[in-house]
Amino acid sequence: MIRTQNIDQIFCLTKNDFESKALEFYRHQAVHSSLYQKFIATLKMDTREISSLCDIPFLPIRFFKSHEITCSSVEKYDGDSKSIVFESSGTTGLVSSKHFVIDTLLYQKSAINSFESFYGRVEDTIFLALLPSYLERGNSSLVYMLHYFMQRGGHPWSRFYLHNQQELSTYLRDEKHSGQKIILWGVSYALLDFAETYPMKLQNTIVLETGGMKGRRKEMIREELQEQLMKAFEVSSIHAEYGMTELLSQAYSKGNGIFVCPPWMNVLVRDINDPFQVTMSGKGLLNIIDLANIHSCCFIATDDIGEVYADGSFRVTGRLDNSDLRGCSLMYEA
Repeated sequence: MIRTQNIDQIFCLTKNDFESKALEFYRHQAVHSSLYQKFIATLKMDTREISSLCDIPFLPIRFFKSHEITCSSVEKYDGDSKSIVFESSGTTGLVSSKHFVIDTLLYQKSAINSFESFYGRVEDTIFLALLPSYLERGNSSLVYMLHYFMQRGGHPWSRFYLHNQQELSTYLRDEKHSGQKIILWGVSYALLDFAETYPMKLQNTIVLETGGMKGRRKEMIREELQEQLMKAFEVSSIHAEYGMTELLSQAYSKGNGIFVCPPWMNVLVRDINDPFQVTMSGKGLLNIIDLANIHSCCFIATDDIGEVYADGSFRVTGRLDNSDLRGCSLMYEA
């Protein structure tokens, strides 16, 4: 059994410790996750031969749409920890992914540690969330995360906005909030709608987009999206979050579309034509290692196309052809 103190160790990992901890979690999930075990068996792989990150078999992300992916023999946190099922927002008519999270406290720890390592304490931040499609669907991991940030931060002005964009505009224009750090966190199409209707010069405000048009607007590459938002809000950069229902961790970009992972998350690259050709850097399809996913699967082969750099940062440039459009989808960049 993996105990809670071993799980807590992931939040203070060093770069040199990551591989050994990932291999430990791999060996555990190869035995205690029935679906992952079957997947490895179909590949006729010997788990004893896995000695590096690039050797690990990555579970195709589509299995989250068709199976309940859980891993036994992992100790939960005591106290207020509960279970929840997160469901992807997706696009109307498509099958959604489901992530069966048996320990919400682990998700909270992952989310807060990741966010604060990039942006500082949530207590010092006002969160304004423009996430209409996520609120409409329910069971969103992003809504859960931001609700947790708002609750923990305790700032009375933090709130979600569904259709009341005029109220959001009035708040952002109010000079009495000058000097306070604000994060306007929004899904791409809603931020564009807001920017077109209420362009303004933002002060002390970080605009953070979470990607996705949800079928509401034409897809566009991230550079075009961010250029429009920078012009409308007169800011020098647009920040972004890379997260998904199937992960319990998030990577963040402070501009230029370059994402950085927290210490317990890593991104690798697999060849588009050979899924078993995996490298630590380069261009191709993105494989994610998220050690916070110890209760489900830590090793996920996504359908996102991108580039991983030598320092571990990465860029998302599109989606694999013929894969379902998802909430975080972007148009392929030629």
